[in-house]
Order: sequence, then structure tokens, then C-alpha cells
Amino acid sequence: MDRSLYIAMSGAKQTLLSQSANANNLANTQTTGFKTDLEQFRSRPVTGAGFPSRVYAMNEKPGVDLSHGAMQTTGGDLDVAINGEGYLAVQGADGKEAYTRAGDLRVTPEGFLQTGAGLKVLGQDGPITVQPAEKVTIGSDGTISIIPLGSGNATTQIEVGRIKLVKAESVNLEKLNDGLLHAKDGKPVQANADVRLAQGVLEGSNVNALSAMVDMIELARNFELQTKVMKNVDENAAAGAKLMQM
Repeated sequence: MDRSLYIAMSGAKQTLLSQSANANNLANTQTTGFKTDLEQFRSRPVTGAGFPSRVYAMNEKPGVDLSHGAMQTTGGDLDVAINGEGYLAVQGADGKEAYTRAGDLRVTPEGFLQTGAGLKVLGQDGPITVQPAEKVTIGSDGTISIIPLGSGNATTQIEVGRIKLVKAESVNLEKLNDGLLHAKDGKPVQANADVRLAQGVLEGSNVNALSAMVDMIELARNFELQTKVMKNVDENAAAGAKLMQM
């Protein structure tokens, strides 16, 4: 009895965790540059003396789907998308360098160039700052040029920085709880001059909403099945106890 109850209980617990990850994917179908989190189940034996006959379910995160999302033309001066492979370098909440393909940029009142999520965009020498300007232009190599506000000359452009663009193998990156990609070795990835940007374009989420909905229904059914097993085990245990009393 205890074996059946343990297996069903661990399966129900891990199904809830998987459902949470799937719901997060579904909630980010419209998030710029979002990458789908992948989940999988497997059975593991319980270790220890007298326990090899028992197993438990384990939900694990094998990685992230790094395929590209659909490109959406916006025409915005501060909207950029990676053209092909590569990532934008940003400063995470912990102050360390991280990577994203979300190019919905903006300039704060303090002059910092940030993503739509409020992360500072990095250049070769740290966070990029942009002074008040009449027009901002971001080149395909990440170079940021502006026409200063009140300059009186609409043809005079000043280069104020260059976005750090990197390229790394997917096996060397991992997605952490902040939703950003980080180098597994913890060291900043070197800038790559081959990475190119497209201005006035945004990359959408790569979440397949239909597939996520199907997964949600399947996980809900699995959870219901596991709770039924636990209920049946409890009923059988109660019936067995009555027989023993007789």
C-alpha cells in the first residue's frame, strides 16, 4: 500500500510543478524575446537500505527552447531584434552580465538604455547612457548614434556607445529564475562582431500557445488520475484494516 501511495503522491507533486512551468510559458506568449522552458518526467529508485523496490517520480528541467520567435515590424527607433544567432548583453538584477533577445529598448529619465523589463543594456565599458536626443539610430553592429536635442543641425550625429552583442553555443548557456540566459561557467561571453541587429523590429515569444494548452489539459488529467490512485489506496487500506480487526 505504501508503495502505491508514495508513487502516486510524488507523481502528483511533480505534475503540479510541471503545470506551473507550463502556465508560465502560456502567460508569456506575448512577451518579447521569451524562450520556452522545457520539462520532463522520469522515474528514480529510492536509495537506502530496504528501499530499492520503491520508486518516485521526478520532474526536471532539461533546458530551454532557444529557437527564434516570429519577427514583428514596429518601426520604433529603439526596437531592435537579433538578425540570426546571438544575444544582447544586459545587467541582471544581481549586477552580473546576462543575455537576452528582448530588444524592446527605452531610455530612462536618468539616461540609461534599458530593456522593457528594466534591465540595463551593456556596452563594452558597462551600462550604456544616452543623452537627450531628437533622434536615436541603432546600427546593425549595435552602434548607437544620436542627433543631440537642440543641436540645430539635423545632420550631425554623435556616436554615444555600442551595444555588446554576443554569440554562444546553447550548451554553454542556462536559463535561471530571472528569465535570462547566463554563461554556465559564470564568465562574461566575449563580444562577437558577426552578430547583427535590425532596427524597428522585435522578436516575439517562441511559445506555441496551442501546444501549451494541450500540455495543460494533459497535465491536469494526469494529476486527477494520481489523486484517484491515492484515494483508492486509502480505501483499500481502510478495508484491509477492518479485515484485520475481524
